[in-house]
Amino acid sequence: MPHADLSAAPIDDTCAAAPHGAPERPQGWRDALARLAANRLALTGVAVLVVVACLSLAAPWLAPYDPNYAEPAARLAGIGTPGHSLGLDAQGRDLTSRLLWGGRTSLAIVVAAVPAACVASLVIGLFAGYARGLWAVLLMRAIDLLFAFPMILFAINLATVFGPGPFTAGATVLFSALPYLTRVVYANVRAEREREYVEAARALGASGFTIVTRDILPNVLTPLAVYGTTLCGGMIVFLAGLSYLGLGVQPPAPDWGRMVSEGAKVMLFGGAHAATLPALVIVIVSLAFNWLGDGLPDALDPQG
Repeated sequence: MPHADLSAAPIDDTCAAAPHGAPERPQGWRDALARLAANRLALTGVAVLVVVACLSLAAPWLAPYDPNYAEPAARLAGIGTPGHSLGLDAQGRDLTSRLLWGGRTSLAIVVAAVPAACVASLVIGLFAGYARGLWAVLLMRAIDLLFAFPMILFAINLATVFGPGPFTAGATVLFSALPYLTRVVYANVRAEREREYVEAARALGASGFTIVTRDILPNVLTPLAVYGTTLCGGMIVFLAGLSYLGLGVQPPAPDWGRMVSEGAKVMLFGGAHAATLPALVIVIVSLAFNWLGDGLPDALDPQG
């Protein structure tokens, strides 16, 4: 896992107070964005995500029909049908409109749940990684239990209590991502805790809170951002799976995973496009997150 540059920084007025050997801080977002733009694959990922996000946000204005408006007489009409460029599904609903509206739901859940998991993992990982003692051990053992607990079963239990829907799907995505992100933070904090610059800060009398927030935290953010971005791609697929199983967004609300589920039932009756189009969108968005995640290490930590 990449970590921040630990080479000694030139001492000037802005860093004279930092302990000797402390890692250099990033030179700025402008440099990071320039390095990211130089990575064609990462730039492609950014472009895809921006386009999909903009199209989804603009669905109320771009969608040619209401996502639930149906023309039963034209059900399963194929791609290129006049007035329905991507065809219609088994209920006769316009696929273009449902894809646009479905992106609003799928992206919103993942973009809300994964950053929330990142924040929670920072709190847990920083405490458990820097502190020593029984509480830190118990906290990480609790995180390990999440690795062993089947998340589909977790989603079923949540659906039993709260009912299937966006909350159940979002909570399942959050708790699915949390143990992975916490392990990333925990491992990096433990590695940074033994560095010379941390020992120097302790020798100068810095408190544990100061060391964690001033010195260790900035060096944990890069690997967390990289892994969190990549994990978004997997969570898009996982969320689609929840909807496919009926544990996510409920009909008639449009959702990419639900569209795949409905289209799969009519694939043998001329409705292959109703399943393959949303599945293709899911794959493309997942790949875009992975492409962006692959480019972030060089952009955020070029000497890592």
